[in-house]
Amino acid sequence: MSRRVSVPLRRAYKLINHGPTTLITSAADGKQNVMAAAWVMGLDYDPAKVAAVIAADTFTRPLIEKSGEFVVNVPTAAMAEAVYAAGTASGEDENKFEKYALETSPASIVQAPFIEGCAAWLECKVVPEPYMQEKYDLFVGDVVAAWADPDSFVDGVWQFVSDDKRTIHHLSGGVFLASGDRVKKER
Repeated sequence: MSRRVSVPLRRAYKLINHGPTTLITSAADGKQNVMAAAWVMGLDYDPAKVAAVIAADTFTRPLIEKSGEFVVNVPTAAMAEAVYAAGTASGEDENKFEKYALETSPASIVQAPFIEGCAAWLECKVVPEPYMQEKYDLFVGDVVAAWADPDSFVDGVWQFVSDDKRTIHHLSGGVFLASGDRVKKER
């Protein structure tokens, strides 16, 4: 029989929440913001959709509600310090792009910017789900354009050429894992 240790229910999310940490960018009315978000996942693939938790008390939330769009940026291990810092500060109080040296470039469809140096970028238009947004802070986005670093995403699969290009996964308290090596099994 396998050994097991009990996990408090309020920490149960840590057992499955080690997908890539993301940076959500938003823009509306001449303002831009970036927030770190670990609770982002693919929801469908045809048409492509993502789900992201955007808390009501963030500066990002009203920008997304106003514009109806956002970008999911997938940062690399080289960016971990800036990612953690961006996740612990409010964009309402300071320009996090400048403070944490996050270089941006225009997205191809939405107004929210790309963050340079990331491994991937997903441009999203909000699918209106008012109940889910208010009750659970859950936003669904139609992915209208997707981009990846060609050195890291080769022939449709992740293939990290160096440790600093690996995606990162936030565990808690500023502790991250970097994506590991590929494991391939033959049928």
